[in-house]
Amino acid sequence: MKTRREFLKISGSAGLLLATVPWFSAFSDSKNTEGEKARIGVIGPGSRGQFLMSFLVKNPKVEIVAICDNYQPSIDEALKMAPNAKVYTDYRKLLEDKDVDGVVIAVPLNMHHEIAIAAFDAGKHVFCEKAMAITPADCLHMYDTHKRTGKVFFVGQQRLFSERYIEAMQMVHSGTFGEIEGIRTYWFRNGDWRRPVPSPELERKINWRLYKEYSRGLMTELACHQLQIGTWALKTIPNKIMGHGSITYWKDGREVFDNISTIYVFDNGVKMTFESIISNKFYGLEEQILGNKGTIELEKGKYFYETVPPAPGFLQLINDVEHKLFDAIPFAGTSWAPETANENKGDYITGKRPETDGTSVLLEAYAEAVITGKQPEQIAEEGYYASVLSLLGHQAIEEGVILDFPDEYKLDYLNHKRAIQTTL
Repeated sequence: MKTRREFLKISGSAGLLLATVPWFSAFSDSKNTEGEKARIGVIGPGSRGQFLMSFLVKNPKVEIVAICDNYQPSIDEALKMAPNAKVYTDYRKLLEDKDVDGVVIAVPLNMHHEIAIAAFDAGKHVFCEKAMAITPADCLHMYDTHKRTGKVFFVGQQRLFSERYIEAMQMVHSGTFGEIEGIRTYWFRNGDWRRPVPSPELERKINWRLYKEYSRGLMTELACHQLQIGTWALKTIPNKIMGHGSITYWKDGREVFDNISTIYVFDNGVKMTFESIISNKFYGLEEQILGNKGTIELEKGKYFYETVPPAPGFLQLINDVEHKLFDAIPFAGTSWAPETANENKGDYITGKRPETDGTSVLLEAYAEAVITGKQPEQIAEEGYYASVLSLLGHQAIEEGVILDFPDEYKLDYLNHKRAIQTTL
């Protein structure tokens, strides 16, 4: 696990980070918070909740004081990690607990909004797993309630705290890769996305991701991570969204698609795509940023310049001979030159193969913010737009239309202004 201190040693001074990654302001008072504790309540310590707990329990500034779930096996596993935590089966009782400073919400998507609003109103700081909520309106309500109450709000977009993503964005914003002409994202798996169910009546409780009542499927579970890369890289939001989805392979009673493609179009005509198929894993997952001077593949942690050094002399000689021979052969029509993929091996963004995804540093930042009560700049807004973009993509797929980004869901952020202010 890479700690925030190790990250700062690699990435340079805190001042440089704050200039390019404002949400690192969460660590501004870290020296002054030594010996203090963020008292955290975990609502929904299932598989994802336990994964987050695995980082929290290693942080000397965190004490998990409470857990809440209505599924006993999850409670039992969580208590192995936080044996002294109080146990609740009703989140409202946990929110009444005066010993809880902040909560981590890792419940099914359809419950995020209800619990987050209740937590803000109870005076608790909130970390909510992505996506924020199941509708854009609910996302906006959560954001507005965060602003109204002044409580800290984090969304689980761990790439914002990943070493390689941060360094890559510094390169993008400095013009290293020229003008950005496209962003391609995809996430391919080969599996039914199901979890074992000990009893039939627990099917929807355990496999909630497969049903539209609780989930928006691949768009909110996977795309939400990757679409955030577009707003971060281009510092704006797309104005048109379109897509298509279907169930092509896993015809097992699920309601959400197993095969989707979406296109997001920015004002300058640049496009960002997201694609996911869960019956073929050959290409895995990747976020590609394409500039006229170079390319980044963020999951691999590598970058590639368009112009590469010339081949060694012998290979260059062979290449020249081949061109002289074949260029002289009169093919019908225009000369044919195959546009094959570049063999450039690239370089690692951080100088080495990626090791972590940013989750540990993200949770460190949340703990610091809970202790200080200070909201880091821009992190709530980045999480908001990632969620809304994924939900608008789902809507475009469901309705079979090209959507304009609704003015009422724009924030005073990324060169946009709220057209309609909601009443809280």
